[in-house]
Amino acid sequence: MLYKRSSQLFAEAEKVIPGGVNSPVRAFKAVGGTPIFVKSAKGAYLYDEDGNRLIDYINSWGPMILGHAFEPVVNAVIEKAKLGTSFGMPTELETQIAALAVAMVPNIDKIRFVNSGTEACMSAIRLARGFTKRDKIIKFAGCYHGHSDSFLIQAGSGAITFGSPNSPGVTAGTAKDTLLANYNDLENVKSVIEANKSEIAAIIVEPVAGNMGCIPPVKGFLEGLRTLCTENGILLIFDEVMTGFRLAKGGVQELFNVDADIVCFGKVIGGGLPVGAFAARNEIMNYLAPIGPVYQAGTLSGNPLAMAAGLAMLQTLNEDAEIFQRLADKTAYLAAGIEKVLRANGVVFTINTIGSMISVHFDATPVVDFKTAAAGDNETFKKFFHGLLQEGIYIAPSAYETWFITDALSYDDLDFTIQAIDKVSKTF
Repeated sequence: MLYKRSSQLFAEAEKVIPGGVNSPVRAFKAVGGTPIFVKSAKGAYLYDEDGNRLIDYINSWGPMILGHAFEPVVNAVIEKAKLGTSFGMPTELETQIAALAVAMVPNIDKIRFVNSGTEACMSAIRLARGFTKRDKIIKFAGCYHGHSDSFLIQAGSGAITFGSPNSPGVTAGTAKDTLLANYNDLENVKSVIEANKSEIAAIIVEPVAGNMGCIPPVKGFLEGLRTLCTENGILLIFDEVMTGFRLAKGGVQELFNVDADIVCFGKVIGGGLPVGAFAARNEIMNYLAPIGPVYQAGTLSGNPLAMAAGLAMLQTLNEDAEIFQRLADKTAYLAAGIEKVLRANGVVFTINTIGSMISVHFDATPVVDFKTAAAGDNETFKKFFHGLLQEGIYIAPSAYETWFITDALSYDDLDFTIQAIDKVSKTF
């Protein structure tokens, strides 16, 4: 496939946009080459500026769970846009999507909408600190919770890819209040808590990690975090920006039957428009302004276009009893096919899956945390990425990102992908 037009557009973008992209994860710095510029998308496919069709496995990094340009979402946005795009005043639509989200997700009473996953996680931490009157938080190496200062301490995905997990611009004062623990390692978490008795406001975790590849929690990890938090007066925050409304109607809380104190959302909840949210039980959410002392605000929060898209998305997911099983079945089919051809071609690999999330790691060691994720063979990944791109398949241009399966993918698409991986892996 040729990408001449994309190369031209990237050269133009570099003159006026830092690195030519508005989010580092879109760059090809980790794999080499030039980012692909998309012109349109429909269902499971991207169509780039050179006229190439690509089977899409990033799905806008997660939200397109029902496929691109999903008609109910598109129609909802169009109809709402005709009435005005922003008011800065309350709308009935905000209450409708809030009520539906609260009904779908266990253990939450109220939800507040913001404009991104970063905002959601940042606001959740502020709320946890205000509620507990403590300053410190625990995060996990390799987990990414947005680019707020508190979280850029050995963060995942883009921060790993670009070799700068501790970003310049984050002050020492901010960093000292962020404690680092190892994902899937309860004993390590216990030791961090013991060393900071009565100082920790919250533990924030991707309950299924997606920013160092797809890494599910080991048995007992989430349950252990819940117990530790309860015993030590710490709030447990689930960052479900990726997993919320993707792995189950009620997300990971439902899937693993573990209650968090605060849950953060993004991606799917916005139907592809910029939306984030955080939610909790009444006693915690009532600490927020205007009824409580913890301040959080946003001019475009609850934007009518975003709320319309999100409501249409959640309504579809809520009404389709088979959607999550269909997605899991497709993921399992793809994983089995990839495993078969990679094994036949003598490739060293590990595949992680859960629900509609999957990642391929080029290392034989089970991938359970940041250290094991970082041990993968990135040179092989580069060949893998570019080989698939030439076959018309788009995966994330980073070994530290999960793939997302969409309901729009057909089994023919999955078979084509498996055949392409067979062809590409023969060249390693």
